[in-house]
Amino acid sequence: MNLEFQHTPIDAPLRFDLSKLVKHRSFQIEPDLRHAFLAHGSAVENLERLVSGRAHCVTTGQQPGLLTGPLYTVYKAISAVVLAHTLERHLGSPVVPVFWVAGDDHDFAEANHLDLLTVANTVERVTLRGRAPNGPLHPMYREPVGSDVTQVLTMVAHETPDTEYKQATMDWISRHYDPATDLATAFAGALAELLGPHGLVVFQPTHEAAKRAAAPLLLSALESATVLDKSLTDRASQLEHVGRLAPIAVGKGASTVMIESAMERDRIVLDEGGYRSRRSGQPWTMERLRLVAEQEPQRLSANVLLRPVVEAALLPTLAYVAGPGELAYIPQAKPLYEALQVSPQATIPRWSARVVEGRVAKILTKFGVTVEDLAAPEGQLEASLVRDDIPEGAAAAIASIRSVLEQDYEQLATAVGQVDVTLEKPVRASRQNSLRSLADIEKRLISHLKKQNATVVQQLEKARRNLLPLGIPQERVLNVVPFLVRYGEAFLKLAVESCEEWVAPLETGSSDT
Repeated sequence: MNLEFQHTPIDAPLRFDLSKLVKHRSFQIEPDLRHAFLAHGSAVENLERLVSGRAHCVTTGQQPGLLTGPLYTVYKAISAVVLAHTLERHLGSPVVPVFWVAGDDHDFAEANHLDLLTVANTVERVTLRGRAPNGPLHPMYREPVGSDVTQVLTMVAHETPDTEYKQATMDWISRHYDPATDLATAFAGALAELLGPHGLVVFQPTHEAAKRAAAPLLLSALESATVLDKSLTDRASQLEHVGRLAPIAVGKGASTVMIESAMERDRIVLDEGGYRSRRSGQPWTMERLRLVAEQEPQRLSANVLLRPVVEAALLPTLAYVAGPGELAYIPQAKPLYEALQVSPQATIPRWSARVVEGRVAKILTKFGVTVEDLAAPEGQLEASLVRDDIPEGAAAAIASIRSVLEQDYEQLATAVGQVDVTLEKPVRASRQNSLRSLADIEKRLISHLKKQNATVVQQLEKARRNLLPLGIPQERVLNVVPFLVRYGEAFLKLAVESCEEWVAPLETGSSDT
């Protein structure tokens, strides 16, 4: 297989106190939670070990994405797989990788599209459908895939090459992204089947059993909302005081619990001794909220800060594999762990990498450039490469004229200044105008050379679209489907092997986690 993964670390080397984590984490898991898990292949045995109380777990998670979303979602799952295997070897006891599908998330703008690297080497956005700006904020587990997915699958089939792996890949995504299901279920099923052979178990916190298990913790967070409001505000100030980020807005009476009302997800906030839904203004009492938790627990969910606390309470989690955003905000949740008496899991940066296919590697080698070079402002790299093609006489003349203009004008400015200091300014302005004119001539010359060297420009653009699509890191844009179409299971196998290099320096001794 003619490709490689290049590591692009997002944080410091892996380190945490494994013995301390194990000491504070039991194996117990509520039996009813079995129904909230999905498992395929070798993951079935992992699920049995987990629900029978014989295993700890390593978790990660993400909100649902169309056809699994950007590459980094798959990378997070692979990170959990590899870290779980590694910790199992360290402990000599089972550790299961678990992916937490954040189906309560209501950001449809993130879940309704994917970006494809097409067979024509363009980056095409494929959108399921839009949502009206004033429409209800359905959580993804209530958002139907719908018939629009047929057009999405047709577009994907058309824009990817015909290979020996294509039919199997299209069958896989079609099995799960069915019009009759919802986006969270489709995402969970697709990920469970894709990485089940590598042992990944998928958890659906929107399942009734999970909602019921989480409800007591959410009620505790609501009962302590006044105290937590102040604690979270103080924590954000402490982090900012020492120069760390506190990206999640807290304070102003906002609780860490969300409620669904009329199929819309809304924040519960403190309101004159009681509670209300922030957007709708619907009033709530603690008594009514307890009734919801008992009779309709699916309506309650944790916000982004409370979510990892709920996870640590429900699952025997040793470590959570986090992306850069999560690494920034999870430290804000410290008061929640303390107030709700939940032992925190370690937070570990996920594996990050870029896929460099053989055809792209050849371009980089041919022109002696790096990915960092490709990130230069538009046209700058191409200009530097064609600059060597400027006729020797022209290059020498431009350099000579620039030197003369800079030196002789400076001498002239100094001389006229001895006569009248006000004459220096127009002389220096004349120098700048002359240098700009020279630069314009050089720019026009380079532009003509670019046209004559169209192949250089095209090949560099090809590499740029592969490695920096839309001008940002590949893993945050491109979808896994075209890579599976090109390389099949071998793509995932190589990704796992590369991820194992990432986790190799793991230190499990004493730390401050």
